Formats: sequence, C-alpha cells, structure tokens
Amino acid sequence: MAATPHAQGKDPADAGRAPKKPGIARIISASLIGTTIEWYDFFLYGSAAALVFNSLFFPTSDPLVGTLLAFLTYAVGFAARPLGGVVFGHYGDKIGRKKLLVLSLLMMGGATFAMGLLPTHATLGVGAPILLTVLRLVQGFALGGEWGGAVLIVSEHGDDKNRGFWASWPQAGAPGGNLLATGVLALLAAVQSEEAFLAWGWRIPFLLSGVLVIIGLWIRVSVSESPLFLEAQAKAAASGESARQEAPVVEVFRSNWRGVLTAIGTRLGENVSYYILTAFVLVYVTVHLELPKSTALNAVLIGSAVHFVTIPLWGALSDRIGRRPVTLIGSIGMAAWAFAFFALVDSKSFAVITLAVTVGLLFHGAMYGPQAAFISEMFDTRVRYSGASMGSQLASIIGGALAPIIAVELLKDYDSATPVALYVCVTVVITTLTVLAAKETRGRSLAHGTTTPEPSSASAPSATIGT
Repeated sequence: MAATPHAQGKDPADAGRAPKKPGIARIISASLIGTTIEWYDFFLYGSAAALVFNSLFFPTSDPLVGTLLAFLTYAVGFAARPLGGVVFGHYGDKIGRKKLLVLSLLMMGGATFAMGLLPTHATLGVGAPILLTVLRLVQGFALGGEWGGAVLIVSEHGDDKNRGFWASWPQAGAPGGNLLATGVLALLAAVQSEEAFLAWGWRIPFLLSGVLVIIGLWIRVSVSESPLFLEAQAKAAASGESARQEAPVVEVFRSNWRGVLTAIGTRLGENVSYYILTAFVLVYVTVHLELPKSTALNAVLIGSAVHFVTIPLWGALSDRIGRRPVTLIGSIGMAAWAFAFFALVDSKSFAVITLAVTVGLLFHGAMYGPQAAFISEMFDTRVRYSGASMGSQLASIIGGALAPIIAVELLKDYDSATPVALYVCVTVVITTLTVLAAKETRGRSLAHGTTTPEPSSASAPSATIGT
C-alpha cells in the first residue's frame, strides 16, 4: 500500500495506522456476520441430521441406522468443500476476494432456504433424500470457498502485529452460526410439541436463512477489496506476469505443497473434535443416553456462547506468544479431555454435560483461534486463497465429514464411548505432531513474504512457509 503523508509533529507510525482503524472494524464486521450466517446454514443441517432428518428423510426401524444415513448426506457436504475450495480459490486469486464472498453467501443461503421447502420421505419417497443430498452438495461447495475468502480479506486488510486477533473474528463465525442454529432449534423444541416440530416446526430455521442472507449481503457488498490482492494484481499486470502465470491451484501443489500438508494436519484434530463436541454429542445424549433433545441442545448452546467469546482471545494470545504454542495448548488439552468428556456426559446431569462441552470447546478454540492467521501466513498473495482453501477443505473431508459417521458406527458396534474418545485422541495427536514440525509464522509480512523483525523480543520465532 502506498505510504500516507505524515502530519508535522506526529509519529509516522500513528499517522500510518490511524486511517486503518475504521476500515478493519468494518471488514471484520462484514466477515464475521457473513461467516456466522453461512455456518448457521451449514450447522443447521448437522443439528437437524442428528435430531429429525433420520425419521423424516431416512425412516428405518433402528434409530442409529437412520441417524447414520442422515450423517452420510451430512458428509456429502464436506465432500463438495474441496471442489468449492478449488473453484473459489482459483477465481478468488484471479478476480478478487470480495466477489467470491458475495457469491458463496448467495449459494449457501439459497440451498438452505430450499431445504425448508422440501417434501419428506412420506410425501415423495426416495426422491426426498435425493433432493436433500443435492442441496447439501451446494451447501458444501459454497462453504468450501467461504472460509478462505473470509479469513483472507481480514488478514490482508490488517497489520502483521495483530493479525492473529483480527483474523480470529471470522473464525468466531463458526460457533456464532452454531449458536444461532442450535438456539433456534432449542427454542422451537421448547415451545412446540414433538409432533408439531416433526410435522412443520423444523422448517422454520431453514426458511429463516432467506432473511439472514439478505442482511449478510447488504453488509458484504459494502466492504472494500483486499489491498494486498489489488497490489499483487497490479504488479503482475505491469510486469506482464499475469498472462504467464499458472492456475493458482497448480502453483500451490507445485511449489507450496508443504503448506497444504501443514494446513491439513493442523486442521485435522480441530475438525474432528469440533464435530464430536457439537454434532455427535446430540446423538449420544438423545439416542444412547435417552435424554431429552433440549438437554443436548442447551448444553451445546451454552458451550458455543463461551466458544464465540474466547476464540478472539486465543487469536490475540497467538500474537504475543506465537501460533504454534497456542495451538499446542488446544491439541494436547483435547487429547486428555476426550476421555474426561464422555465420562462427564455419562453422568446424565445437565450441568455436568454443559461443563464437558464448554471445556472441550475451550480447548478447540485454542486450536481454532490462531488457525486463520497461521494458515494465511503459509502462502503468498498470488496463491493464498487457493492454498488456504485447499488445505482447509481437504482436512474437512478426512476430519469433519467422517467424524460423526465414524463416531456413530463406533458407538453402534461397541455400545461405548471409549472408542470414540480414542478416535478423537489419535486425530489431535496428529495435529500436535504436525504443529511441532511446522515453523512459526507469527510476524510474517503477507505483503512481502518475510518475517517482521521484533528487536524487543529476542525469542520471537522467525519463519517463512510456502515461499
């Protein structure tokens, strides 16, 4: 970005930073609200799959089998995410972050709204789950492009020193969306009878998405394009490089594959643990422990509220001590908590179940908060959207997509949560080893691909990944 003239008698650093403050706040607000709406849409399906889709779209004599079938369509959304990451990443690196963020919101909201209008198996037969699966594919495709664009437009507007904090706000959109989805479902479950909820009440949260998308679009169209993207685009055009450049996804796998692998490993344990804590727990509490739906929904609701507030705090901590140490707090803590989690949930006490979910989400937040900055700092501007999206979304297939399915199958086969806890533990150990092997990225300049020197902190790590 071009330097601004310095007012006489003022600190040049202050003069350079002052104009950014309202801008970054507006960018964060637009990104957070948009990601919250998109995650609301995505998580609403997961909650519905655990609570009602098994009987409405996949009726069988065994509740766990019906739930397993519902989660298979849930996983289809994850399978579409890498494709969305490739397509959105390619065009996001070619034409800009903002346009793709608007498109992803429209696609996600439209698919979710359409789900609220779907006929059920009782009305349409096998056509109902097929239509549901198609719409789930659209959701996954849209979300595959959303994450990279949302975190990058914040990361590339913010400064190097506070990137962990700024970039963690779009991350808070995940618990924000889950909080909204679970809250709406919990409210409906509280005011409706079981029969009314199954007959028509479940449609309300899906139709509500149409209103939320209009609000999100109104906010998103007002943001400015990433200055780093515009600068990189202008340089490429001036030098004639834009005509000779490979497709961003090709360049990512040719020269930045280590960054993609690091992103996958970093996200694996985080992804698995999150969907166990928020999606599988609904099945475990309602089907295995035979407790009311409201018990699980309200526990996740409270845990998600704490999660939403603490994610930016973990991001801010990563600006002080590094991305790796904060992520390791979460991954090592989750490895131990996985076993305590189910032991506490088995108490059947609402207060204890809420404690189990909340502490688990605190450890998850330590992995998730620094993640946006950590992964953004692994790639150069010309391929950052593609690299961040591909690393993130490939992890979602082997992590989030399979986690509820594997967990339900383990519960069905062993009638015990111990194998599920062991599964979570193994995945967060993989994340721990990946982060231990990775280089620290805190302080890296996204504009130049170097680490900003910090004379006052001799121990500050210096690293460049994917350059």
